[in-house]
Amino acid sequence: MIKVVHTVNAFTATSGGTSTCVYDLLSAINTRDDVHADIIVTKPDKKLMGYGEPWILPVEYDEKTPFGISANLRDALQQTNADIYHTNGLWRYCNHLTATIARQKNKPFVFTPHGMLYPQALAISKWKKQLLRWTIFDKDIRGAACIHVTCEKEMEYIRALGFSNPVAIIGNPVPEIDIKHTNRSEKVTFGYLGRLHPRKKVERLIDAFANLTEEERNQCELVIIGSGEHDYEMSLQSKVSQLKIQNIRFLGFVEGEEKLKQLARLSALFVPSDYENFGMIISEALSCGTPVWASTGTPWKLLNECKCGWWQEPNVENIIETMREILTMGPKKLDEMGEFGRKVVQEHFAAQVVAQQMSELYKWILTKQSKPSFVYE
Repeated sequence: MIKVVHTVNAFTATSGGTSTCVYDLLSAINTRDDVHADIIVTKPDKKLMGYGEPWILPVEYDEKTPFGISANLRDALQQTNADIYHTNGLWRYCNHLTATIARQKNKPFVFTPHGMLYPQALAISKWKKQLLRWTIFDKDIRGAACIHVTCEKEMEYIRALGFSNPVAIIGNPVPEIDIKHTNRSEKVTFGYLGRLHPRKKVERLIDAFANLTEEERNQCELVIIGSGEHDYEMSLQSKVSQLKIQNIRFLGFVEGEEKLKQLARLSALFVPSDYENFGMIISEALSCGTPVWASTGTPWKLLNECKCGWWQEPNVENIIETMREILTMGPKKLDEMGEFGRKVVQEHFAAQVVAQQMSELYKWILTKQSKPSFVYE
């Protein structure tokens, strides 16, 4: 059996999509009999994803400096005896430490940047990240046996930065979801679900909804589900108040089964950000039978190709047009689109499909035999 040790900076329900992706991947991997994956994380409290799972190995929180230096994490990793090390994310001590420990033990390691090498992501705190790349992370990334990405666009960005490592394109896993549109809202409901942050461009949905006619707005509602940056959340609520529009509601943070129920009651989920690396919420919504509108900054061309949503340029006009289309479609057509979406996820992103691909990747790294078709050198 191949033994793998993962690391990630944060592993809580409120720390974003990376935590969810890693948890879902390891949950699926650990149902197999050919690979076992542990994850070593700090912040060992009951807010951890999957608290109590035997493969989650928390260490006492002792992080120093914004970089997250942790002696406890270092000691825990040094005591491991893995065949492969695999770190998720960038810019933090845990990512650098994983590469360092792997080199010391003469073991291969994998980097999954989770979109953190996109140009838009690198533009945030640009000079700080540039310094970290020059001093630490370019060397770490170049030393990886493989870089794991979730879509072709992410591989293109990585190649543009000059990294020539093998790259594996494996999408994020979606656990089997048994929640369908049995409780869909009677009123047409447009929704956003996710972290509230300026880069998510949620205000586009508010502007689009405001530009519907009063008669159209009376037939529908817009729900904004999530929490995040306080000032941004307040700015969205202030915008709604100033526009004096009815039928826009803020529902706050949800997780687990409640999140899936909220997705299932939507007529359509909208993901209005300029870019997303994978967009876990898109695959989760599709699994619930909910059609999705997503920008062309997401790797979800399948929405158009498989007739389970809309993949369009991210502007208010396109959102308005889609909202109006949905208002005239009727529940039968939306249900049909929803079933197409469920099939897309089952065929391409089911957790066991992704776990199988990751197993093949680990075996190839260790043996260099039978290179998987999703690995590009």
